Amino acid sequence: MNAQVDHKAGKPLSGWRVLVPRGGPWGDGVAASLRTQGATPVVAPLINFAPTSDQATLDTAFEDLQAGYFDWLTVTSATTVDVLYAHRVQIPVETRIAAVGETTAAALQAVGYRVDLVPERDNSAAGMAEQMIGLEPEPRRILTLRSEIAKPVLTRMLVEAGHDVRSVVAYRTVGVPVTDRIARDVASGRINAILVTSGSVAEQVHLQFPDIPAQTVIAAIGPRTAKDARRAGLDVDVIAERQTVGALIEAVSRLALPHAADEVQL
Repeated sequence: MNAQVDHKAGKPLSGWRVLVPRGGPWGDGVAASLRTQGATPVVAPLINFAPTSDQATLDTAFEDLQAGYFDWLTVTSATTVDVLYAHRVQIPVETRIAAVGETTAAALQAVGYRVDLVPERDNSAAGMAEQMIGLEPEPRRILTLRSEIAKPVLTRMLVEAGHDVRSVVAYRTVGVPVTDRIARDVASGRINAILVTSGSVAEQVHLQFPDIPAQTVIAAIGPRTAKDARRAGLDVDVIAERQTVGALIEAVSRLALPHAADEVQL
């Protein structure tokens, strides 16, 4: 039986069990947001981040960044912020910082970095490149930090526009096996929704949960992630209008609670 949405109490996700696919401060923050909407978050990290396999190149890039060599630094994930903070990188005031979206911008500001640019319409690498190209008609020196598996969209567009770009791998993305209990909860339908926040997460969802019940909601954080999820073999049920966690939770909250499967005895 479908649960009634508790609009009076402002808890539209009452009764929902939602899988949060990353841990750490990010996962804690998402879990807290879900609880305010009445959901029970299930934090089950599907991916983690490992140091770059070319630390010397990253160290050199950070030295040049702190020396003021670059006009711009682009940051395309909260994980990149973690790398900057872990290395205690001091960014000169004359170097401008571009964040791919509100979540990344918030992560920068939370650890004391400023943000000079967030794409106004398209929170993606392409959207950031387009806005930077519009702002900078003259060639600039730009440092782009990325994951090992990131597509080179940002770098390619900036280079084609005439900018001097140094693209450096800041971290590697690795899969994390979930516990047997989480796997059973997904297979049984006890998990009502799975948040898909990146192509890497989508790949792990498909790999680790081969038998997702039809009633389980697959929620993608934006159109590009939805495209990656479908490419990975997932059926996407809802797509956030903006590439933010708040928009993702809001999109799920507009749905009725799916029919719950009988709970397994653990």
